[in-house]
Amino acid sequence: MTEETQLTERDYRRKFAVQAFNLVWELMEKQTRTPEEDDLMLHAAHASRYHWGEVGSAVNLARGEWQISRVNARMNRLESALYHAQRCLEICEANDIGDFDLAYAYEALARALALAGRRAESDRYVALGRAAGEKIAEQDDKDLFFGDLKTVPGYSEASQIES
Repeated sequence: MTEETQLTERDYRRKFAVQAFNLVWELMEKQTRTPEEDDLMLHAAHASRYHWGEVGSAVNLARGEWQISRVNARMNRLESALYHAQRCLEICEANDIGDFDLAYAYEALARALALAGRRAESDRYVALGRAAGEKIAEQDDKDLFFGDLKTVPGYSEASQIES
């Protein structure tokens, strides 16, 4: 019996979730994509999130929602980008997920709101992201996060959290 035939359904779902997640990254990193590649990227993001919903943890769900938001933002599908960014934050808050994932939930909301022209709200989430990012334990993760945060349209170091 080969290793493939010994995998359980759970193993397959986990494998599919990872493969789809990684495919999305490959497609997002392309400088130019065809309309078919955009469709594939969007469908793969949803497929990954679906499989994580069957076998993953709350962290996997939050990351899946974040990825779907980022794909939609990349495709200028603002309503969907905002919806999935909000879902990411809700999952983080409901499950006491902090660190890297909470910072990225704020980044997703800041990005979606900025693209929607909601500058003041975006600035608020940039500030929340910056504060959460300072608490990221791993320096490599912190550096990655702050590099991504600076790509939010209209990013400003002066963004403040409104009281």
